[in-house]
Amino acid sequence: MQYVFSFWTCYVLYKEYKIIATMRLHFIASENRRPDQFTVIVRNVPPDPDESVSEHIEHFFCVNHPDYYLTHRVVYNANKLAKLVEEKKSLQNWLTYYQNKYERNPEKKPTTKTGFWGLWGTKVDAVDHYAAKMEKLCEAEAAERERVITDPKAIMPAAFVSFKTRWGAAICAQTQQSRNPTIWLTEWAPEPRDIYWDNLAIPYVELTIRRLLMAVAVFFLTFFFMIPIAFVQSIANIDGIEKVLPFLKSLMEMNVIKSFIQGFLPGIALKIFLILLPTILTIMSKIEGLISLSSLERRTAGKYYLFILVNVFFGSIITGTAFQQLHKFINQSPTEIPKTVGVSIPMKATFFITYIMVDGWAGVAAEILRLVPLIMFHLKNTFLVKTEQDREQAMDPGCLNFSISEPRIQLYFLLGLVYAAVTPILLPFIIIFFSFAYMVFRHQIINVYDQKYESGAAFWPDVHLRVIIGLMISQFLLMGLLNTKDFPMSTPFLIVLPVLTFWFHRFCNGRFESAFVRFPLQEAMVKDTLERATEPNLNLKNYLQDAYIHPVFKGGEFERPEVIDEEENNPLVATKRSSYIGSKHGSELSSEIEG
Repeated sequence: MQYVFSFWTCYVLYKEYKIIATMRLHFIASENRRPDQFTVIVRNVPPDPDESVSEHIEHFFCVNHPDYYLTHRVVYNANKLAKLVEEKKSLQNWLTYYQNKYERNPEKKPTTKTGFWGLWGTKVDAVDHYAAKMEKLCEAEAAERERVITDPKAIMPAAFVSFKTRWGAAICAQTQQSRNPTIWLTEWAPEPRDIYWDNLAIPYVELTIRRLLMAVAVFFLTFFFMIPIAFVQSIANIDGIEKVLPFLKSLMEMNVIKSFIQGFLPGIALKIFLILLPTILTIMSKIEGLISLSSLERRTAGKYYLFILVNVFFGSIITGTAFQQLHKFINQSPTEIPKTVGVSIPMKATFFITYIMVDGWAGVAAEILRLVPLIMFHLKNTFLVKTEQDREQAMDPGCLNFSISEPRIQLYFLLGLVYAAVTPILLPFIIIFFSFAYMVFRHQIINVYDQKYESGAAFWPDVHLRVIIGLMISQFLLMGLLNTKDFPMSTPFLIVLPVLTFWFHRFCNGRFESAFVRFPLQEAMVKDTLERATEPNLNLKNYLQDAYIHPVFKGGEFERPEVIDEEENNPLVATKRSSYIGSKHGSELSSEIEG
C-alpha cells in the first residue's frame, strides 16, 4: 500500500506541476503591461570616488547595455521620513476628528490631555493642541525630506533599472554583470505594490549576517519550543493533572470533565502555543532583509512549516508517548529505542484525529464565519474609529495569509501520507477537511479577500517540495514501524521508495522549475513585438518614471524630488573620468575573446 500511495502521489504531483507551469507561462504571456516586466533591481553597487551612485549606475548600464537601457531610480534610505509621514497621518486624523466634533457642537470646544493617549496631563484645547503638533511635525518632515534628497549618505548602493524592452530586462536580470560575482547583483524587481520598502535601506553586506543569525534563531525557536509543548502534553491527561493538582481529583472523575480533558485539551493546548508563532516568524523574516512582501511570506511559510513539522508532528509523537515511557528508555538497550518510537506512530492516531477536528474542521468553520474579524471591527468601530478613513481601514478584509494557511494545510497532507498505509481510519477525517477547506477558501479568495500582489503561482515549487518531504517522511516512518513488527526484510523493499521519490523531485525541478524562476526570452520577444505593433507610440519612459518612487515621495503632497527629475531628463550625464572609455574597449575585447 505504501508503494501504491507513493506512486499515486508522484503521478498527481507531476500532473499538477505540469498544469501550473503551463498556466504560469500562459499568464505571463497574456498579462497586461506592468512596470516589473521592464525593471530589475541592482544591488551592491561598488563605490566610485569620482561619481555619485546615480551617475555610476547610469554609466555602467549605458556601457554594458547600450541598446536597451532606458532609465533608473536610485534607492533612498527614507525609513525615518516614512515614520514621520505615518505619524503625520495619525495626527491629521486626530485633528480632523476634533474639528468635526467642534463643527457639530460649536458651543463646546473639545479638549484633550497632553499625557499618554490623552489619559492624563494638562487639559488643553484639542484643535489647537493637534494643530500645533502638526505644524512642528511638518517642519521636521520638511527638514528630513530635504536631508534625504541632498545628503549623499542617504542614497543606497542600489537602484531600480528600467529597460526599453522586456527582452533587455530579462537579459540583465538573468545574467552576471561583472567578473566579480559579488558586485552589480541584478534580479527581477518586484512589482511596485509588492515591495517592502523598509528593507531596501539595509546594506547588502549585512544580509548574509542577518540571515545567519535568523537561521540560528529559528533553530533554537523550533527545537526548544518542544519543552513547553512536552510539558503540556505530559500533563494534558487525567493522571498528569491529578499528580500536579491532586485537589482536583474528585472533579476529574466527572464524565464530562474526563471526556473533555482526554479528547480536546491536548489539541487546544497545542493550538494556544501556536497562536503567537506566525507574528514572531514574520518579524524574523523581516530582519533577514527580504525586499518584497511575497518573499517575506514564502520565507515565513518555510519557517512555519519547519516548526509545525518538528513540534506538532514529531513533537506530539515523541513527547506524547516516549516521555510517558521515559523509564523504559533508561532501562532499555539502545537498539530497543527505535522500536519504542515506532510503536508511538499508530498510538498517536487518536490524538491527530482530534487535532484534525479541533484545528482543521473548526478552523475552516471559523474562516467562513470570520468571527474574529467581526469582533475586531466592532471593537475598532467603538473605540478607535474617529473619521471615515478609520472606518474604511477597520472594514478592510485584508488578504489571505499564505505564510500561515499553506503550512497548516501541508500538515494535513503530511498526516494523510503518514497514516494512509498505517492507520487508514484517519483518512476520512482528512478528506472531509480538504473538501470543506476547498469550498471555503475558494469562496474567501474570490469574494472576500483583497490581493496584495500577483506572484503568478511562484509559490508552487515550495508547495511541491513540502509534499515531497511529507511523502519521504511517511516512507521512513513506515520502515521504522515495520522493524518493530519483527519483519526486518521490509527494509530492503522500502528503502527504494525514498530514493525514487528524491529522484522524482529532482526530475520535476529540472523539467518545470525554470518556469518559476526565469522569464523565457522567447516569451519576452513575442510580447515586445506585439506591443510595438499594437502601440507604436508608447512612451515607456513616461510610463515607468513614477513606478518605483518611494511612497513618501509619491502622489498628492509628496511630490517627487527635483533631483530625480534632472537625472531622468538627462540620461547621458557627462562622465568625470575616462576609464569608462577603456572599460568599453575592454568589454569589446573580452567579448571577442569569449567569442
